[in-house]
Amino acid sequence: MNTRAIQAIIRKDLQVVTRSKAVMLPIIILPLVFFVILPIFFVALIPSDGLPAAQPAELEEFLAQIPVGLEQEMAGYTDTQKIVVFMLVYMLAPMFLIAPLMVASVIAADSFAGERERKTLEALVYTPTTDLELFTAKMLAAWIPAMIVALLGFIIYAIMVNISAWPYMGRIFFPNAMWLVLVLWVAPATAALGLGTMVLVSSRVKSFQEAYQLGGVVVLPVIMLVVAQATGVMYFNITLVLLLGTVLWLIDALVLGLSVRTFQRGEIIARL
Repeated sequence: MNTRAIQAIIRKDLQVVTRSKAVMLPIIILPLVFFVILPIFFVALIPSDGLPAAQPAELEEFLAQIPVGLEQEMAGYTDTQKIVVFMLVYMLAPMFLIAPLMVASVIAADSFAGERERKTLEALVYTPTTDLELFTAKMLAAWIPAMIVALLGFIIYAIMVNISAWPYMGRIFFPNAMWLVLVLWVAPATAALGLGTMVLVSSRVKSFQEAYQLGGVVVLPVIMLVVAQATGVMYFNITLVLLLGTVLWLIDALVLGLSVRTFQRGEIIARL
C-alpha cells in the first residue's frame, strides 16, 4: 500500500477542512457545548446549598426513578451527590458519542461532495493510487480528527466535571471505568460508523449540504440512547458499553465492507 500517497491525501483533506467555515464551525461549537457548557449548566441546576431537609416532590420523584442497578453503584453517596453523579456521569454519557460521530460525519460529507462542489474531485480520482488506498485515505482523514476531538474533549470534560462538581463531591470522582471503556472502545466505533455512512452518501450526491443532511440520520440511534438513558429505560454500565461497542464494530465491518465494494473510481468519474 502506498503510504506516502495516503498521507498526502490526508494532509490535503485536513488543510481543506481547516479552511472551511462550514466544516469547522460544527467541529468547534458542538464539543464546546458538550464538554464545557453542559457540565456547568447541569451543576448550576442544583441548589448551591445542596438539597434541603424537606426535599421537593420533584427531587424525590427524580431519585425514585434512578434504576436499581445504578442506585447500587452510587451507594454511599448523599442524595445531592447522587443527582450530580447521575447527571454528569451517566445521563450525559451517550451524548458524548455525538461528538466523534458528528465530527467524522462533517469531514466525510466534505470528502467527496465538497470536492465535487470545489471541482477538485476529478484531479483526485486520477491520482496514482488504488481505489483501496484512496478510500483508506479518505476514511482516515475523517476518523483521525474525530478521535482527536473525542480524546481532547474527554480530558476537557473530565476537568470541567470535577471542578464544577467539587462543592458537592469534595474530591475527584470522574472518570470511572465505564467512561474509559466508552472513550476507548465505543467512541472509535461510533466515529467509524458515521464516516462510513457519510462516505457512501457523499460519493453519490452533488453538494456538501445534501450529503450532510442525508447522512445526519445516523445520529438518530445515539439520540435514542440519550432518551433511553434520561427516561430510565436503560443506563450505561461497563457491560452495556462493552456490548454496545461490539455491536457497533460489527455494524462498522458491514458498512465499511459495503463501502469498499461500492467505491469504484470509474463510477465516481461518471458522476462528475
